[in-house]
Amino acid sequence: MEWLLNIIHYVVPFLILLGVLVFVHEFGHFIIARWAGVSVSAFSIGFGKELWSKTDKKGTVWKISAIPLGGYCQFLGDADESSSTSEVDLSKYSEEEQRHLFATQSPYKKLAIAVAGPLFNYLFAFITFFGLFYFVGSYDIPPVVSDVIKDSPAQSAGIIKNDKILEINGKKINDWSDINKEISIAIDTVSLKIERNGQYLTIDVPLVEMEYAFDETEKPIKRRMIGIKGETKQFKVVKDNFQLIPSIKKAAEEVYNITDMTLRGVGQMIMGERSGEDVGGIIRIAEMSGDISKTRGALDFLYFMALLSINLGLINLFPIPVLDGGHVVIYLLEIVSRREINTKLRDGLFKIGLGFILFLMVFATWNDIRHLLTRWFD
Repeated sequence: MEWLLNIIHYVVPFLILLGVLVFVHEFGHFIIARWAGVSVSAFSIGFGKELWSKTDKKGTVWKISAIPLGGYCQFLGDADESSSTSEVDLSKYSEEEQRHLFATQSPYKKLAIAVAGPLFNYLFAFITFFGLFYFVGSYDIPPVVSDVIKDSPAQSAGIIKNDKILEINGKKINDWSDINKEISIAIDTVSLKIERNGQYLTIDVPLVEMEYAFDETEKPIKRRMIGIKGETKQFKVVKDNFQLIPSIKKAAEEVYNITDMTLRGVGQMIMGERSGEDVGGIIRIAEMSGDISKTRGALDFLYFMALLSINLGLINLFPIPVLDGGHVVIYLLEIVSRREINTKLRDGLFKIGLGFILFLMVFATWNDIRHLLTRWFD
């Protein structure tokens, strides 16, 4: 019976999470393509064998496929479902069809279609955050230490209950979520500016990997932390937060802060300041979504979904061939140069990009497996 509960807590939330985010991303490409006059041959959630399909009035095949690890929006004239960059044989299409091929569009329209996917991920995150703040309330927790974990670096450094954290590594702290963000991207040590009984202190605390669980229902796992706790981990209903403009502002700030945190973390990995072990993939996402659905509430799950939506949108904007960002760079070059990039050169770049993405996927999966083994058997 336990295996059935694990499916409910881990597999089902993961499929819902990934399905929603993939749909949002691909729908961005789809809706802007339709607006630009490009015919969409297929819209799929998942890859591989078709499990369900329906064709709409404009000829788009909407389908759900067997491998739920992504999806695609295939345009008329694409060589395959991955939107291959191979040159299109126009002789296969009528004059009317040629007007609706992706390949025959101006670079401006191609650019808009490429950018739309990541932008819709950002839009989804913004709307989700706004909905949480406006209709539910705030999840703000004052940056005041409610407890210090025994034998932790924070206790050794002299941090005590009721210390108010003002800054971490020079970054201003407004609420407890800022503490989590700054500690998550710190390297080895964090410098805390603290207010205690009207006095201001600066304390350096090393980051240490410790076993920790939010509550007795969660299995302890290793996390890098300094060993302090805030008031609560879940959303709180605060009726005076039900205001339109403040909720819009707070949602925009949340989107910005998560983007900033992600870029800083990636930059640290590129510079060699952060270990590649932090790179996670599909398995890690499934694990985290399952943990949240199992031990927390729907609001935390929605927040996690919005956070991942931002990461999906941002990563797709990286200027790597095959990703949307790689397409964006090519279309910008074509706009500036007023000529199409050589097809062989473009295809070669995309093959290199595909190889790099496959390498990252294998590397991330290896990290995920090691993480799971450590969690299960350590």
